[in-house]
Amino acid sequence: MIKVFLHKTFSATLACLVLFSTLSFTVEKHYCGENLIDVAIFTKANNCGMDMETVAANYKEKKHCCKDEVEVLKGQDQLKKTSFEDLEFDQQIFLSTFAYSYLNLFEGLPELVIPHKDYSPPILIVDIQVLDQVFII
Repeated sequence: MIKVFLHKTFSATLACLVLFSTLSFTVEKHYCGENLIDVAIFTKANNCGMDMETVAANYKEKKHCCKDEVEVLKGQDQLKKTSFEDLEFDQQIFLSTFAYSYLNLFEGLPELVIPHKDYSPPILIVDIQVLDQVFII
């Protein structure tokens, strides 16, 4: 019972590890001055409401107080796939020998011979033990 639970837990953990190691996402941050206004994952961050065109029209110099930062967290995009032919000769021999010995470790059950498989018992009309009053004690 515990062996099956550990096996399933380990398999699920490895599957999640492969999933999260290949996952890529972006984190977008919007700053207004020195203050962090919004952080968004997978979407565009909301701005602080100051439109840069109106700010630039009001002031002669084009000095922006707002800035956006985008961090791209890239996951692993190339997984290494090896085949049996890519292994060295010693590793191929070891792997073949291990697989052969492991598969031959388990022997099938011998075919059970049931001697009375085709025998049908006689039809009982009366129970002879009750009729003769003979009981096994």
